[in-house]
Amino acid sequence: MKLLPTLLAATALFLGLNASAQDAAIRKALAERIPQLQQIDEVRSTPMKGLYEVRIGTDLFYTDAQGNYLIQGELIDTKARRNLTEDRINKLTAVDFKALPLQDAFTLVRGNGERKLAVFEDPNCGYCKRFEKDMQNVDNVTVYLFLYPILSPDSAEKSRNIWCAKDRAAAWDDHMLRDKTPAAASCDTAALQRNLAFGRKHKITGTPTLIFADGSRVPGAIGAQDVEKRLAAAGK
Repeated sequence: MKLLPTLLAATALFLGLNASAQDAAIRKALAERIPQLQQIDEVRSTPMKGLYEVRIGTDLFYTDAQGNYLIQGELIDTKARRNLTEDRINKLTAVDFKALPLQDAFTLVRGNGERKLAVFEDPNCGYCKRFEKDMQNVDNVTVYLFLYPILSPDSAEKSRNIWCAKDRAAAWDDHMLRDKTPAAASCDTAALQRNLAFGRKHKITGTPTLIFADGSRVPGAIGAQDVEKRLAAAGK
């Protein structure tokens, strides 16, 4: 019986060394053959025997143990009926809600505001305008609105005018819901630059991008019904 802990430790060490060697072999083979894969962030096994995940940032590829073949696509667990690639990307792109720089956002409160949602939006984004109209049907939520002007210089100007308005929420609603151009205004807009920097760091590449209280992220506009479902899930 005394040999059991020693055997387990030796087995763990062997498996660890074997995994490390496998990781190194895959990295070496892919780097030599595909220049774009010289900076691999992570190699890990998948539930499918002999298939390995290769991660570069939040981009996922799959390869065999020798790095002879490379697959770009989605890995589906048909038994569990889960998209494993999507699950993995969701985990990689999740943002700690508590880490959001809320001082660089303004709030839109509906009802009792007990549920929380952060949204990155560009004032010239058509999908954002559609999303804002749908959000009129979502109650009891506090939306932390991060102005994220990435579409054009005009987006930056409108974002500045909204941020510098006496009532930011009213200026935002007037523009997004009623197509009223925000009045010219000026103030310290360092928050907008910090929003852009935050977005680059977390690879927020489109608007709207929604971040729920559980850290889950949704790129793109979704309807009120889907927002409700995700708010409910995030509150569990």
